[in-house]
Amino acid sequence: MTKIKDIRVWSVDLGNTKPYTIAFKTVDEVRNAFVEITLDNGTTGIGAGNPSEYVVGETLDQCLEALEEKNLEFLIGRDIREINQLTFEIWKKFPDNPSARAALDIALYDTFTKHLDIPLVKFLGQKIKKLPTSNTIGIKNVEETLKEAEDYIQRGFKVLKVKLGKDLDEDVERVMKLREKFGPGIVIRIDANQGYTVAQTIEFYGRAYDLNIELIEQPLPAHDINEMKGLPKEVRNVIAADESLITPADALELIKPPKAAAIFNIKLMKCGGVSQALKIADIALHEGVDLFWGCNDESIVSITAALHAAYACPNTKYIDLDGSLDLARDVVKGGFILKDGYMYCSEKPGLGVEKV
Repeated sequence: MTKIKDIRVWSVDLGNTKPYTIAFKTVDEVRNAFVEITLDNGTTGIGAGNPSEYVVGETLDQCLEALEEKNLEFLIGRDIREINQLTFEIWKKFPDNPSARAALDIALYDTFTKHLDIPLVKFLGQKIKKLPTSNTIGIKNVEETLKEAEDYIQRGFKVLKVKLGKDLDEDVERVMKLREKFGPGIVIRIDANQGYTVAQTIEFYGRAYDLNIELIEQPLPAHDINEMKGLPKEVRNVIAADESLITPADALELIKPPKAAAIFNIKLMKCGGVSQALKIADIALHEGVDLFWGCNDESIVSITAALHAAYACPNTKYIDLDGSLDLARDVVKGGFILKDGYMYCSEKPGLGVEKV
């Protein structure tokens, strides 16, 4: 009664109530792929995927193509209790489709832990109960930045992630005005999305030093990690590797001396799901690297999966899992619990989501 009987795949544009701009694009639609697995005893589990083509070279159409019925036949009739073997086979079969892998991987974990009648985070081993998520402000002028920050703070969020990377002087001014207006009570992180040069990164660090910036996410182009490794150590100590960290193999390169970054940003849509994310997390743990869990614009399904994985890792220090908060709609309800800017896992089996 634990065999996979059926796999259903579909896609939905979940919409975006707040289109935003980052260093390389403007986001106004949110198409996600969904996978639902049904066992022969009626147990179901759901997964979701939304690739960032710019980062991983995969479009949603390519994700859906990988998830066509003929490509998933190898899973029909398989025992969900063989989850480690199944996630391994998915990793091998879809090397160029991390979000397709993520959707399948998440659906398998949801189904399996529902079968066990236990939350995914408990199955993985829960180390963390709650953390505050940052809420992201896209590239805007100073006035719009302050207005959006005010909105988030009124809603209970205390951590802001500000997208930078187009104009260094304006970037510094935006962060300076945020600190002036809201004082030391809020946490400010910045994400330059590969928008700076080495000189600009060092200049930003120096000019913003007294503003107490918590971390600087991927300031340099991802293709040359030697540039990151060449930054002064005090700068590398606040850098989070994002686009330069896709796979566990990338993690191994980043930690080779000199360590390129003191923080790893893990996204399920980059690495291909929970199973691969935990491999990156283990490498980081053994090398004293902190974890920062991020996301694309995603359904509650995959955001919740990322949260469960994050809270199973003792070196998780930061989360930026706001990717479902501005969606116009979703295909599920439930999942994570958000209270005063803090995110919690529910006690329900699996991911704790239900289709609507």
